[in-house]
Amino acid sequence: MQKLILIIFLFLALLSCKPGLVESSGYNLLLQNILDEQVPVISVAQLEQLGGAILLDSRSKEEFDVSHISKAIFVGFDDFDVSRVANLDKSQPIVVYCSVGYRSEKISQKLRNAGFKDVRNLYGGIFEWVNQGNEVVDSKGQNTSRIHPYSITWGIWLRKGDKDYGTN
Repeated sequence: MQKLILIIFLFLALLSCKPGLVESSGYNLLLQNILDEQVPVISVAQLEQLGGAILLDSRSKEEFDVSHISKAIFVGFDDFDVSRVANLDKSQPIVVYCSVGYRSEKISQKLRNAGFKDVRNLYGGIFEWVNQGNEVVDSKGQNTSRIHPYSITWGIWLRKGDKDYGTN
């Protein structure tokens, strides 16, 4: 009986997911449970169409050095300080990302509190970016297939690329 209740719960949860933001319904369900969406989200497809947005990477320096979205600016998470982005135009569109979207959501909130007007969180993060076949670059700006999956637990959502855990 408990298995049937669990199956029904999972089925109903999947029905309530936002369609089209990420390719995996399981990943989408996870994201809906960890994000509070106090900051507008943007899908990978919407980001590709946006053009001209400033990309901020809110992962650790180690993750960023393994790979990041081309032209992204490292801002970090644990030691983030708004002074790192003081030179940016506060009216320019900004998209913040991390591995899945949790850390970037927190940094996005800080940016909005600091007066940045058009800040969005990349829904599904760099994992979804790579899962949808987009390229990333290493610390030298060269295309790479390596992705830092943050941890083995979170790495299950990264379906493409070569997982590189660095020294974690």
